[in-house]
This record gives sequence, structure tokens and C-alpha cells, in this order.
Amino acid sequence: MKHLFLVRHAKSSWDDDNLSDRERPLNGRGEQQLAPLARALRLSGGLSGVVYASDAMRAQMTLTGLQTHCRALSAITEPALYTFDHKRLAAWLQGMDNQQDRVTLVAHNPALLELTAWLVKHAPFELPTASFVHLVLPIRRWQDISKHVGKLETFLTPKDFSYPQFERKRRKQGYEANASATADIPSVLSQQMDRLQQLERGVMLGLDPEFLHQYRIALRRSRSVAESVVDVTGTTTLRPFLAQFKRHAGATSLLRDLHVFIDDVPVLCEGNPELTATLTNWADPRAAKAQKQLVKRLTSKRYQDNLAHWGKHWRSKAFRELTRDLKAKDIRKRIERQLSRFNRKTAELLHSSPDNDIHELRKQLKRLRYLMELDTKAWQGSLKTIKQRQDLYGTFQDLCTQITLLDGYLPEAPRSVQSALVTLIETLDARKQAVRKDILALGGLNIPV
Repeated sequence: MKHLFLVRHAKSSWDDDNLSDRERPLNGRGEQQLAPLARALRLSGGLSGVVYASDAMRAQMTLTGLQTHCRALSAITEPALYTFDHKRLAAWLQGMDNQQDRVTLVAHNPALLELTAWLVKHAPFELPTASFVHLVLPIRRWQDISKHVGKLETFLTPKDFSYPQFERKRRKQGYEANASATADIPSVLSQQMDRLQQLERGVMLGLDPEFLHQYRIALRRSRSVAESVVDVTGTTTLRPFLAQFKRHAGATSLLRDLHVFIDDVPVLCEGNPELTATLTNWADPRAAKAQKQLVKRLTSKRYQDNLAHWGKHWRSKAFRELTRDLKAKDIRKRIERQLSRFNRKTAELLHSSPDNDIHELRKQLKRLRYLMELDTKAWQGSLKTIKQRQDLYGTFQDLCTQITLLDGYLPEAPRSVQSALVTLIETLDARKQAVRKDILALGGLNIPV
């Protein structure tokens, strides 16, 4: 069995007319594509074999980017890969050493796309820059490759494995990040439903944690809008949907916590490579397990039915009539009540208050923010204040999560790192107490309503 990864170089520049095609470098967007491309290839197994790259400057810069993010990469520059003829690529592959079962090529279109179409029956119609395909070839010898011999295992483009590229593509297609929505609540919910569905592929692939983060935000925004409708109108028909949103968000919490923890490990363990490796090796399998559980949930009939029922409800005539008379002043009243509650709860905080009291205040801050974002222009100054406060409360939550995870790991940790772990936990606890003092010192929110 052979595994072939075909990678198109990252986005190149056409700015300098004096350069030959072979000399053209990457442009700014191409350079931004390299880190997520390296991560996606590594997680897909595309960097575990030898990587061969065309000697064209744009392919070499792509290869350098992969090496930067995968230092153990085995790479070879191959001038023969600078071709636009898929038959030449096929002939080159047929001369490959049969000891190599996993090979990656960094090269050019249309040769890569046409080679894919020759090797598999169901090939993609395009291969954008910084995209790749993984082909499985049921052969023992490379010289045995032939038309339609293989199977397309994976086809990934930057919008699949990079949230910034996903968002760029989305905006290019005319989607707005946030609509001013007090005039039409169903339109806001429609926007959030679209966003949930668009983010699902990135969430399930699990190649960029930011997809999950944005997915959670879309869930919370939907819930916040629905809560405002309940609060203003007194309707009880939305309560089952509110419970569903809460369950869906809760099902993503562990994976999100592990994403943040894994991302923070190198900084937490700076100067201690053994502890870094130990914690990473402990957290990675848990994140992989949580990822599988989330994928199972998102592909379940129950989840899909929940979303379908929710969509049917907010599209209904009854819901439109319920929300038709909701105005900006109604949202403002809800913000006023939420703000009053936040300030009252903040005033009750003590140095000895449970951590959960601060977590609940953090959630209230998020609800306030999402409500204000229904009319961004009206709340622009206040949103800046809310976001700054959110950052502080978020730091407190991250520290609590890190301590909880480390406390849970400590009993099973190797003896060689237990002392360092105890010291790290003590350090994080001291930071947490300092942030708690900062939160208490700030008091309530002074926001004019």
C-alpha cells in the first residue's frame, strides 16, 4: 500500500514582471498559509515520509515553511517536479524507490490536479493554492501506478484547516460577520444557523481549534437572542431550545479546555522540555478522544433533528409575529437588567467566594456582549469595555482550568516530573489569586444605558 500526498504550493506573487515564472516568490497571503498547511499535513500524515519539492521559488518557500513548523521533516528538492504536465509527474513517480510507502510532492497545477484525476475516479474539480490531496494506492511498486488505481482519502483546502482563511473566503462571498439585528430577530437567528452549519466541517476535521471556538460563540449568540425574546415576550415555547443550546455548548467544553491547555503548555513549561513533552503526550490523546466524541455527536440524527426543529421554529409565522414588534429599546431593557444583575453579583464577591461565582459572572459578561452586538453601532464604546473585562475573567477561567487538569494528572504523572508539576500548580494558583484581586478591585461595570 502506498500513500501519496500532492500539495500545491502556497499563494505566489505576480508583482515583479522582471522575474521568470520559476523565480516568483510567495506573497503575503501565501506566507500566512504555511503554518496551518504544515499543521494539517502533519496531522494527516503527510509529513511522516519524504517530502519532494519543485525547485521553483514558490515551492521552495512552501517547503521552508513546512520545515519551520516540522523540524524533523525529511525533504529533497527535485527539479523534475517543476512541470505542468501530469504525465511527467507520473513517470517520475514510477521511478520512485519502492521502500518508500509514503511520499509527498510540493508542486504545481495543472499537473497535480490532472495527476489526481488520472489516479482516482472521483477527483476534485480544483486544487487551490496551499491545498492538498491524500491518495491511497493499493500497489506494492511505484511503477505499477495506473489510471484510476487509487482512492481519494482526503482533499483539504485552506478554508478547511485554517479559520482565518475560512473567514476570508466567507467575507469574499458576501457574508457579514455580524448584522445589526434588532429590526429582524429571525434574520439574526438565520445568520447564526448558517454560521453553525458552515463551521461544522472545520469543527469535525479538528485541524484548527479556532473553528470550535467560533462554533461555541455562534451557539451562545443564538441562545442569547432566544433568551432576550423569552425575557421580553414571556413566551415559553423557546425554553426547550434554550436547553438544547446549553447541552450543545456543554458538549464542547472539555475539548475547548484541552485545546487551550495544549496551546499553553510550551509557555507553562518553558525551560523544562521533559515536562512539556510529558504534558503534551498526556493531553493529546484526551483531546483526540474528545474530538471523536464531538464528531459522533455532530453527525448524530438527534443533533441534526434538534437544529432542524429550531430552524423550523424561528422560520414559522408564529415566531415572526412574536418578534415583529421587538425594537432596540426592548433589547436595551434586557441589557439594563443584565447589567444590574452583573453589578449586584459583583458587589457580593469576596476574596473567599468560590471560583464558580466568578465563572458565572464571566458568562453574564458574554451574554451582555452578545446582546450589545445585536446593535454594534449603538454600543460601540461599551463593547470595548465589556471585551476588556472579558479578557480578565477569561484569564481567571483559563488558570482554573489549567490547575484542574494538572491536579487530575498529578497522581499518574511520572515521578521525574511530579516535583516540577507541584511547583507549576503553585505558580498558577498564585497567578489566579492575583487575577481574583484585580477582578475584585474593578468592581461593577459603569456603562450608561
